[in-house]
Amino acid sequence: MTTTAIAPLLDTLDFVVLGAIGLATVAWISRKALFDLIAGTKKSPPNLLSFDASHKSKPAPTASKKERNFVKKMKEQVSVGPQGLCVQDLDIVRGRNVIFFYGSQTGTAEDYAARLAKEGSQRFGLSTMTADMEEYDITYLDQLPEDFLAFFIMATYGEGEPTDNAVDFWEMITQQEQPEFSKSSESEDPEKPLKNLRYVVFGLGNKTYEHYNLVGRTVDKRLSELGATRIAERGEGDDDGSLEEDFLGWKDDMWKAVAEVMGVDENSKNKGPRQPAFEVVEKDDANLDNIFLGELTERKQTNGTRPIYDAKNPYVAPITTRDIFFNSDRRCLHGEIDITGSGLTYQTGDHVAIWPINAESEVERLARILSLTDKLDKVIVVKSTDPASTKPHPFPVPTTYRTVLRSYLDISAPPSRQTMSSLAAYAPTDKTKEILTRLGDDKDEFRVVVADARRNLGELLEWVAQADSEATSFSTIPFDLIVESLSRLQARYYSISSSSKAHPNQIHVTAVILDYKPTSTPERTVYGVATNYLWSIHSQLNRIQDGSPRYNIEGPRGIYVSKDSDTPTIKLLVHVRHSNFKLPRNPALPIIMVGPGTGVAPFRGFLQERAIQKRDGRDVGKTLLFFGCRRSDQDFMYQDEWPTYFEKLAENGSRMTTAFSREQSTKVYVQHRIQEYREELWQMIQQGGYIYVCGDAKNMARDVNGEFVRMAHELGGMTEEKAATFVKDLRGRGRYQEDVWS
Repeated sequence: MTTTAIAPLLDTLDFVVLGAIGLATVAWISRKALFDLIAGTKKSPPNLLSFDASHKSKPAPTASKKERNFVKKMKEQVSVGPQGLCVQDLDIVRGRNVIFFYGSQTGTAEDYAARLAKEGSQRFGLSTMTADMEEYDITYLDQLPEDFLAFFIMATYGEGEPTDNAVDFWEMITQQEQPEFSKSSESEDPEKPLKNLRYVVFGLGNKTYEHYNLVGRTVDKRLSELGATRIAERGEGDDDGSLEEDFLGWKDDMWKAVAEVMGVDENSKNKGPRQPAFEVVEKDDANLDNIFLGELTERKQTNGTRPIYDAKNPYVAPITTRDIFFNSDRRCLHGEIDITGSGLTYQTGDHVAIWPINAESEVERLARILSLTDKLDKVIVVKSTDPASTKPHPFPVPTTYRTVLRSYLDISAPPSRQTMSSLAAYAPTDKTKEILTRLGDDKDEFRVVVADARRNLGELLEWVAQADSEATSFSTIPFDLIVESLSRLQARYYSISSSSKAHPNQIHVTAVILDYKPTSTPERTVYGVATNYLWSIHSQLNRIQDGSPRYNIEGPRGIYVSKDSDTPTIKLLVHVRHSNFKLPRNPALPIIMVGPGTGVAPFRGFLQERAIQKRDGRDVGKTLLFFGCRRSDQDFMYQDEWPTYFEKLAENGSRMTTAFSREQSTKVYVQHRIQEYREELWQMIQQGGYIYVCGDAKNMARDVNGEFVRMAHELGGMTEEKAATFVKDLRGRGRYQEDVWS
């Protein structure tokens, strides 16, 4: 009898039964692969970049090309719903329907994107993924289905600049009136190529800057102009003190709008136990040669070519230092970083990024309160629980608990208020749970106890434990939650204080060592991570013992320190970040530089460059520098150098004007000196002069801006409104530039 003869005899129930048997058979045969996929335990074959210490690194036969079409990747990825790993509750969905793009310079925007993605998945059952903007081809935005959603978490860097990883996207949407998307030639409405796109924007900025949140605002505006639909109010966070509260306050209403548009509810189905974002696996059989002990990048084969050093692959550079303060209880280092033969280049006015590590005292403190002291050198692998994550590991692994706390997590920064609520679920006692819950719920108490006091996580947990004698430690907190809650340790940026023409093989840096006692807790001292790391290097080079925080400056396997001679050589990780803070192309134009304190750093480079241009026979315009510090006999940095530069430029009235704020009964600052010389400065502006301001954004830069506005009003005969517009126009034309910080 043939199959076709049997078919008419089968009714619908028969097909259902046979189909169920077939599915059950497939499920039984594939059960191990399914659970491996869900649990994230299925191992990839070892290759050159394998982080698994159970395998020895072997070159991969062929390297697969990374998929840059994010729409294709979203549709192909498998996601697992938030119910857990019980087989009867599995919610396996093919495809992601929400993507979180981030433009991040210091890691904060990336952290926010990850937090939102997890919240969308666990609270609302959305199928989410995060995406580094530079890793994908953003021209595919026009192919995102209309029932999908795109988030843009965008930080503004410096004076309205995009972050490094968002430059290509920024240039595409701002420099082209009609950007070319993947199907622009086929679009029915060429002026609205993104009409199917639904989006949400959150911007990160700093209100002390002129162009507050310019990137987020511009992205929102351009997406809308190109036909996209914003489904929730744009959020903006101010990094000058209220960023976390701005973020928390915005996202509640945002989720309501998203839930309505996406047709989802926050219901009991999605309110199960916390689903860890990472899995921490301890390894007993790790190959010690393959363990990462602070390296930031994978070991790569270069095939004889010189590697490219950047934010994702910093250079290990030798540094020498000297203290340039004298007769002072404050300290300021001048550092000279040797980049000979590295291929690194810079332009005068650029920034150097220095990658610090955490002080040993803070590593030991957090390890002690988490009961990890006895296993700090235990080898671990930390991996994402999302089997399709674009970043399967948050940092290079295998590694150790000690290395994670020392080199990979920012354990010295205050934790977020949202972290308090997460930790409360794992508090060892009812009393400690009550305290952590209150800190998570009460933003005023959190501000006093954590934010204003600048308590890091280790200090905070010690403070909480003191309230309950039964809470000897917080060993109940899983380490994966620590990894999830703390930001990655990021580079710190400094204005380069040398000219690339004068010192092509050296990068000079100027940094005041940060340590202070918070007003709310004067018994404590807070230490800046990066500057005290530099001081630790300086102390080692100069055999200084002064009780400052101790750092493991030897680096992974001691490779940062060489003791082949009487004077040790010490290295650190650096890369260069290009800046728009640049001298005018025509050196004949006059310039006005305002730089109190370490704000004078880039102007040292500017003067070196102008002196070289003069030496080479170029016509160099008048060059004025306004510098301020507390006292000429304590913190007048580079005091012996300035006359050398100005002797070469003095013929046209170039000079330095100083303001020593504490050498007279009434404090005098650079803005007061500007007022004294305003007629001369106004004439220089009329001659096409450029204005440069570097230093404190909140007070100094604002006051200096006000002086120039007043100058335009009183000497230029403009109304106050037109005077403000005049200075703003100078900024727009690049003739008023700032390199400031809060």
